[in-house]
Amino acid sequence: MNYPKTKDRESLVSGAVYVQRLEAVVKHMIEPLRDVPFRLVIESLSGHHVIPFKPDDKKDQSLLSLLKNVAQTALKDINKNGIRSRRPNEVGNAIESFVEKALIKSEVKRAGKPQVNGKTKSAGYPDLEFVDQNDRLNYLECKTFNRKNVETTQRSFYLSPSEDFKITQDAHHFVLSLEMNQKSPGVYLCQGWKVLSLEKLLVDVKHEFNSDNKRLYAGELLLAEGH
Repeated sequence: MNYPKTKDRESLVSGAVYVQRLEAVVKHMIEPLRDVPFRLVIESLSGHHVIPFKPDDKKDQSLLSLLKNVAQTALKDINKNGIRSRRPNEVGNAIESFVEKALIKSEVKRAGKPQVNGKTKSAGYPDLEFVDQNDRLNYLECKTFNRKNVETTQRSFYLSPSEDFKITQDAHHFVLSLEMNQKSPGVYLCQGWKVLSLEKLLVDVKHEFNSDNKRLYAGELLLAEGH
């Protein structure tokens, strides 16, 4: 029987150890991190702080009154004609324009989609930003809910790292969530709303693996094709 030479045996052992360590790293990577403070995530990704909402602060009291008025205005505007959609998931996208218009109608000094390096960016967290009466920038995420799922563990909040992250200043972070219900097939009306402040939110991290077209459609993977 021919045994591998000493250097070859060392290479095999070293390779096996490397593979075992790599497998351990991958297994550890895919384990979700739970209950990570949202404010730490924002600070790590952007270098900017999440300013906490202070119920006893007069400026914050005024800000909450503004958001309540915006929510009520958006509710009324939606219910004039309802939101028409064949898919419930698309209703959440539709409310953003109503909230943005309600902000513009209010006493804010500026409202719209966040700007990064002078350019408007739509995708990703948060949906909107606005400057309040006290010249403070605030971030606002638009969400929907219904009474059946509001207390479940259904995932409803997402944030992904980005090279051009939309958080560019220290600010309050709010969610304006509208309670939407189907009035008739394909027609949704708003029955209520919630204003949330996110400085105490806890989030989970779930890793994913991905590839691109160049690697997915590589010749070495292709078994057959047709036209």
